[in-house]
Amino acid sequence: MSNYSAKIQISAGKRTKSIFDSIEADNRFYDENPTKTKLSLDDKKITILIDAQEVAHLRANLNSTLRLVQASNDSIESVKI
Repeated sequence: MSNYSAKIQISAGKRTKSIFDSIEADNRFYDENPTKTKLSLDDKKITILIDAQEVAHLRANLNSTLRLVQASNDSIESVKI
């Protein structure tokens, strides 16, 4: 049972699916993550649920995840084709 949790919902218009694919891939390949992170996507938003035993782990995962979202969005924006 976790002591701390956070729920984040992100909508980025037509970039939402691309951002989701980017952060979901990173989450899949980080097995040693001390937090439990679930990502889901519906038509208009990404939902990120994070559970942790320690507040420091929750904060670190939130920071990392939000930075990945920002980096993904910035990368997509910089390549406007």
